[in-house]
Amino acid sequence: MLERHGIVTRGAVVAERVPGGFGALYGVLRAMEEAGQCRRGYFVEGLGAAQFALPGAVDRMRAFAAEIAGPGGSGDRPGSGGPAGSTSEPPVVVLAAADPASPYGAALPWPDRPGDTAGGHRPGRKAGALVVLQGGQLILYVERGGKSLLSWSSEPSELVPAALRLASAVREGALGRLTVERADGAGVYDSPLAQALADAGFRPTPRGLRLRG
Repeated sequence: MLERHGIVTRGAVVAERVPGGFGALYGVLRAMEEAGQCRRGYFVEGLGAAQFALPGAVDRMRAFAAEIAGPGGSGDRPGSGGPAGSTSEPPVVVLAAADPASPYGAALPWPDRPGDTAGGHRPGRKAGALVVLQGGQLILYVERGGKSLLSWSSEPSELVPAALRLASAVREGALGRLTVERADGAGVYDSPLAQALADAGFRPTPRGLRLRG
């Protein structure tokens, strides 16, 4: 788990359904800490006091925190246009919803969706489901089979890059054919996602917007 997650928290253990839960691993992690194989600390705010990490993960977190703070601790994020960073866009990635690289539903709760109208649809760390993250921020959740999407933004500046990356994953053969029928609990054509998906190469069909791998 240390190799997969970098930081092991109670939430990560619960998400992986480890027999015995966090209590079963705590003694092992403490023994590893005493042997110098990992470190214990309060590395990420809000994730509980009992956090264990590999030394390399701690170093990377410190470097990332220093990068965010920028010169003089100004707080300008890279790519924000401030004096600390470049103008590059935050990276967009497609991951399995249960991938350790995605913190949602494990270390972090699934964020609330403003004006939720999904009609009971809820994200989860389910087999076959996908997430699309931009700079670590959740933008899209793709339910298993790809017929239904959930979004956490209505801004084209976020939806378009997310749709383009999802389309790239389809064309690269990672997903096969994808036909999106519903978005945020309604027909896909009634969603702001429709234009973003069309711009990414999805084609209209009677059933929804389709892209072949």
